[in-house]
Amino acid sequence: MLTKFFERIGAFVIKRLEEFGTIVLLYMDTIKQSMHKPRIHHIIAQMSHLGVDSLMIVSLTLLFTGVVFTLQTAHEFIRFGAQSTVGGVIAIAIGRELGPVLVGVVCAGRVGAAITAEISTMKVTEQIDALKVMAVSPVNYLIVPRMIACMIAVPILTVFGDLIGVFGGWLVATQYSGISSYMFTNSIKIFADIYDLTGGMIKAIFFGNVIAVLGCYYGLNCPNGAEGVGIATTKTVVTSIIVIFILNAILTFIIYR
Repeated sequence: MLTKFFERIGAFVIKRLEEFGTIVLLYMDTIKQSMHKPRIHHIIAQMSHLGVDSLMIVSLTLLFTGVVFTLQTAHEFIRFGAQSTVGGVIAIAIGRELGPVLVGVVCAGRVGAAITAEISTMKVTEQIDALKVMAVSPVNYLIVPRMIACMIAVPILTVFGDLIGVFGGWLVATQYSGISSYMFTNSIKIFADIYDLTGGMIKAIFFGNVIAVLGCYYGLNCPNGAEGVGIATTKTVVTSIIVIFILNAILTFIIYR
Protein backbone atom coordinates (compact mmCIF):
# COMPACT_ATOMS: atom_id res chain seq x y z
CA MET A 1 0.00 0.00 0.00
CA LEU A 2 2.72 2.45 1.03
CA THR A 3 4.87 1.39 -1.94
CA LYS A 4 2.06 2.16 -4.41
CA PHE A 5 1.56 5.57 -2.76
CA PHE A 6 5.21 6.53 -3.25
CA GLU A 7 5.16 5.08 -6.77
CA ARG A 8 2.28 7.39 -7.66
CA ILE A 9 4.09 10.39 -6.17
CA GLY A 10 7.24 9.51 -8.09
CA ALA A 11 5.33 9.05 -11.33
CA PHE A 12 3.60 12.40 -10.83
CA VAL A 13 6.90 14.21 -10.15
CA ILE A 14 8.63 12.57 -13.12
CA LYS A 15 5.72 13.48 -15.42
CA ARG A 16 5.75 17.12 -14.25
CA LEU A 17 9.54 17.36 -14.69
CA GLU A 18 9.27 15.85 -18.16
CA GLU A 19 6.57 18.37 -19.02
CA PHE A 20 8.66 21.23 -17.63
CA GLY A 21 11.67 20.12 -19.69
CA THR A 22 9.56 19.97 -22.86
CA ILE A 23 8.24 23.49 -22.22
CA VAL A 24 11.79 24.79 -21.69
CA LEU A 25 12.95 23.21 -24.96
CA LEU A 26 9.97 24.71 -26.79
CA TYR A 27 10.69 28.10 -25.24
CA MET A 28 14.35 27.97 -26.29
CA ASP A 29 13.32 27.01 -29.82
CA THR A 30 10.85 29.90 -29.86
CA ILE A 31 13.54 32.38 -28.78
CA LYS A 32 15.85 31.00 -31.48
CA GLN A 33 13.16 31.28 -34.16
CA SER A 34 12.27 34.83 -33.07
CA MET A 35 15.80 35.94 -34.00
CA HIS A 36 14.90 35.37 -37.64
CA LYS A 37 12.91 37.88 -39.67
CA PRO A 38 9.61 38.25 -37.73
CA ARG A 39 6.27 38.02 -39.50
CA ILE A 40 5.15 41.60 -38.79
CA HIS A 41 1.67 41.25 -40.29
CA HIS A 42 1.05 38.12 -38.20
CA ILE A 43 2.20 39.92 -35.04
CA ILE A 44 -0.10 42.90 -35.70
CA ALA A 45 -3.02 40.57 -36.42
CA GLN A 46 -2.40 38.70 -33.17
CA MET A 47 -2.10 41.96 -31.21
CA SER A 48 -5.49 42.98 -32.54
CA HIS A 49 -7.04 39.59 -31.86
CA LEU A 50 -5.50 38.98 -28.44
CA GLY A 51 -4.98 42.52 -27.16
CA VAL A 52 -7.69 44.82 -28.50
CA ASP A 53 -10.43 42.25 -27.98
CA SER A 54 -9.42 41.96 -24.30
CA LEU A 55 -9.74 45.69 -23.66
CA MET A 56 -13.32 45.63 -22.42
CA ILE A 57 -12.91 42.82 -19.88
CA VAL A 58 -9.64 44.35 -18.60
CA SER A 59 -11.34 47.74 -18.22
CA LEU A 60 -14.27 46.32 -16.25
CA THR A 61 -12.01 44.18 -14.04
CA LEU A 62 -9.68 47.03 -13.07
CA LEU A 63 -12.44 49.63 -12.77
CA PHE A 64 -14.33 47.65 -10.16
CA THR A 65 -11.09 46.57 -8.48
CA GLY A 66 -10.23 50.25 -7.97
CA VAL A 67 -13.75 50.94 -6.74
CA VAL A 68 -13.78 48.08 -4.21
CA PHE A 69 -10.21 48.68 -3.03
CA THR A 70 -10.99 52.33 -2.30
CA LEU A 71 -14.26 51.44 -0.59
CA GLN A 72 -12.39 49.05 1.71
CA THR A 73 -9.46 51.33 2.55
CA ALA A 74 -10.58 54.97 2.34
CA HIS A 75 -12.75 54.81 5.46
CA GLU A 76 -9.92 53.36 7.55
CA PHE A 77 -7.46 55.98 6.31
CA ILE A 78 -9.93 58.76 7.13
CA ARG A 79 -10.51 57.30 10.61
CA PHE A 80 -6.79 57.62 11.38
CA GLY A 81 -6.46 61.03 9.74
CA ALA A 82 -4.46 59.76 6.77
CA GLN A 83 -6.90 60.71 4.01
CA SER A 84 -4.15 62.66 2.27
CA THR A 85 -2.42 59.37 1.38
CA VAL A 86 -5.37 57.52 -0.16
CA GLY A 87 -4.62 58.41 -3.79
CA GLY A 88 -0.96 57.46 -3.52
CA VAL A 89 -1.72 54.14 -1.84
CA ILE A 90 -4.32 53.26 -4.48
CA ALA A 91 -1.96 54.17 -7.33
CA ILE A 92 0.98 52.23 -5.87
CA ALA A 93 -1.10 49.13 -5.10
CA ILE A 94 -2.66 49.04 -8.56
CA GLY A 95 0.52 49.97 -10.43
CA ARG A 96 2.77 47.46 -8.66
CA GLU A 97 0.50 44.49 -8.01
CA LEU A 98 -3.20 44.59 -8.76
CA GLY A 99 -2.86 45.94 -12.30
CA PRO A 100 -0.32 43.52 -13.78
CA VAL A 101 -1.53 40.47 -11.84
CA LEU A 102 -5.22 40.93 -12.64
CA VAL A 103 -4.49 41.72 -16.28
CA GLY A 104 -2.30 38.60 -16.39
CA VAL A 105 -5.05 36.44 -14.88
CA VAL A 106 -7.70 37.88 -17.20
CA CYS A 107 -5.46 37.34 -20.23
CA ALA A 108 -4.64 33.81 -19.05
CA GLY A 109 -8.36 33.07 -19.08
CA ARG A 110 -9.19 34.80 -22.34
CA VAL A 111 -6.01 34.95 -24.41
CA GLY A 112 -4.41 31.72 -23.21
CA ALA A 113 -7.63 29.78 -23.79
CA ALA A 114 -8.05 31.32 -27.26
CA ILE A 115 -4.47 30.43 -28.27
CA THR A 116 -4.79 26.85 -27.07
CA ALA A 117 -8.20 26.31 -28.64
CA GLU A 118 -6.98 27.67 -31.98
CA ILE A 119 -3.73 25.68 -32.12
CA SER A 120 -5.19 22.47 -30.71
CA THR A 121 -7.97 22.63 -33.32
CA MET A 122 -5.28 23.02 -36.00
CA LYS A 123 -3.51 19.97 -34.59
CA VAL A 124 -6.66 17.86 -34.47
CA THR A 125 -7.52 18.80 -38.08
CA GLU A 126 -3.90 18.07 -39.15
CA GLN A 127 -3.18 21.63 -40.27
CA ILE A 128 0.09 21.63 -38.32
CA ASP A 129 1.18 18.47 -40.16
CA ALA A 130 0.40 20.31 -43.39
CA LEU A 131 2.73 23.14 -42.33
CA LYS A 132 5.53 20.64 -41.72
CA VAL A 133 4.93 19.05 -45.14
CA MET A 134 5.32 22.51 -46.73
CA ALA A 135 8.63 22.96 -44.82
CA VAL A 136 7.14 25.74 -42.66
CA SER A 137 8.20 25.71 -39.01
CA PRO A 138 5.11 25.61 -36.74
CA VAL A 139 7.15 27.36 -34.05
CA ASN A 140 8.08 30.26 -36.33
CA TYR A 141 4.66 30.47 -37.94
CA LEU A 142 2.41 29.95 -34.92
CA ILE A 143 4.25 30.53 -31.64
CA VAL A 144 6.65 33.42 -32.35
CA PRO A 145 3.96 35.92 -33.55
CA ARG A 146 1.72 35.07 -30.59
CA MET A 147 4.55 35.36 -28.07
CA ILE A 148 5.73 38.74 -29.37
CA ALA A 149 2.14 39.99 -29.63
CA CYS A 150 1.40 38.99 -26.02
CA MET A 151 4.65 40.54 -24.76
CA ILE A 152 3.59 43.84 -26.35
CA ALA A 153 -0.17 43.74 -25.76
CA VAL A 154 -0.25 42.67 -22.10
CA PRO A 155 1.95 45.58 -20.85
CA ILE A 156 -0.18 48.04 -22.87
CA LEU A 157 -3.33 46.54 -21.37
CA THR A 158 -1.71 46.83 -17.94
CA VAL A 159 -1.06 50.56 -18.35
CA PHE A 160 -4.62 51.09 -19.55
CA GLY A 161 -5.95 48.98 -16.69
CA ASP A 162 -3.87 50.93 -14.15
CA LEU A 163 -5.39 54.20 -15.36
CA ILE A 164 -8.92 52.78 -15.25
CA GLY A 165 -8.34 51.34 -11.77
CA VAL A 166 -7.04 54.64 -10.38
CA PHE A 167 -10.00 56.41 -12.01
CA GLY A 168 -12.36 54.02 -10.21
CA GLY A 169 -10.57 54.80 -6.94
CA TRP A 170 -10.80 58.54 -7.61
CA LEU A 171 -14.52 58.22 -8.34
CA VAL A 172 -15.26 56.53 -5.01
CA ALA A 173 -12.88 58.73 -3.01
CA THR A 174 -14.37 61.99 -4.29
CA GLN A 175 -18.03 61.06 -4.68
CA TYR A 176 -18.48 58.70 -1.71
CA SER A 177 -15.70 59.13 0.85
CA GLY A 178 -15.59 62.93 0.84
CA ILE A 179 -11.94 63.26 -0.23
CA SER A 180 -11.28 66.22 -2.50
CA SER A 181 -10.07 65.63 -6.03
CA TYR A 182 -6.98 67.78 -5.38
CA MET A 183 -6.04 65.77 -2.27
CA PHE A 184 -6.41 62.50 -4.15
CA THR A 185 -4.36 63.52 -7.20
CA ASN A 186 -1.76 65.38 -5.13
CA SER A 187 -1.11 62.30 -2.98
CA ILE A 188 -0.40 60.37 -6.18
CA LYS A 189 2.20 62.97 -7.15
CA ILE A 190 3.80 62.84 -3.69
CA PHE A 191 3.86 59.10 -2.96
CA ALA A 192 3.74 57.32 -6.34
CA ASP A 193 6.74 57.07 -8.63
CA ILE A 194 7.12 56.25 -12.30
CA TYR A 195 8.93 53.07 -11.23
CA ASP A 196 5.67 51.82 -9.71
CA LEU A 197 4.23 51.81 -13.23
CA THR A 198 7.29 50.56 -15.11
CA GLY A 199 7.84 47.76 -12.57
CA GLY A 200 4.31 46.54 -13.23
CA MET A 201 4.94 46.72 -16.98
CA ILE A 202 8.07 44.58 -16.59
CA LYS A 203 5.96 41.98 -14.78
CA ALA A 204 3.35 42.16 -17.54
CA ILE A 205 5.97 41.40 -20.21
CA PHE A 206 6.89 38.18 -18.41
CA PHE A 207 3.22 37.31 -17.87
CA GLY A 208 2.48 37.77 -21.57
CA ASN A 209 5.43 35.57 -22.42
CA VAL A 210 4.20 32.81 -20.10
CA ILE A 211 0.61 32.96 -21.37
CA ALA A 212 1.65 32.68 -25.03
CA VAL A 213 4.21 29.89 -24.61
CA LEU A 214 2.01 27.76 -22.33
CA GLY A 215 -1.00 28.30 -24.57
CA CYS A 216 0.95 27.16 -27.62
CA TYR A 217 2.57 24.23 -25.78
CA TYR A 218 -0.72 22.74 -24.60
CA GLY A 219 -2.24 23.42 -28.01
CA LEU A 220 0.54 21.56 -29.80
CA ASN A 221 0.38 18.65 -27.34
CA CYS A 222 -3.37 18.31 -26.90
CA PRO A 223 -4.95 14.84 -26.97
CA ASN A 224 -6.76 13.86 -30.15
CA GLY A 225 -10.45 14.53 -30.50
CA ALA A 226 -12.81 17.34 -29.51
CA GLU A 227 -12.49 16.41 -25.84
CA GLY A 228 -8.72 16.92 -26.07
CA VAL A 229 -9.23 20.56 -27.07
CA GLY A 230 -11.20 21.20 -23.89
CA ILE A 231 -8.63 19.41 -21.73
CA ALA A 232 -5.74 21.37 -23.27
CA THR A 233 -7.59 24.68 -22.83
CA THR A 234 -8.29 23.96 -19.16
CA LYS A 235 -4.65 23.03 -18.54
CA THR A 236 -3.49 26.26 -20.14
CA VAL A 237 -5.69 28.49 -17.99
CA VAL A 238 -4.94 26.70 -14.71
CA THR A 239 -1.18 26.41 -15.30
CA SER A 240 -0.84 29.98 -16.56
CA ILE A 241 -2.57 31.43 -13.50
CA ILE A 242 -0.42 29.37 -11.12
CA VAL A 243 2.79 30.35 -12.93
CA ILE A 244 1.74 34.02 -12.98
CA PHE A 245 1.31 34.06 -9.19
CA ILE A 246 4.65 32.32 -8.64
CA LEU A 247 6.41 34.58 -11.14
CA ASN A 248 4.83 37.64 -9.55
CA ALA A 249 6.33 36.77 -6.18
CA ILE A 250 9.78 36.21 -7.70
CA LEU A 251 9.68 39.42 -9.77
CA THR A 252 8.44 41.44 -6.78
CA PHE A 253 11.49 40.33 -4.78
CA ILE A 254 13.77 41.30 -7.67
CA ILE A 255 12.16 44.58 -8.77
CA TYR A 256 10.99 46.11 -5.47
CA ARG A 257 13.47 44.76 -2.94
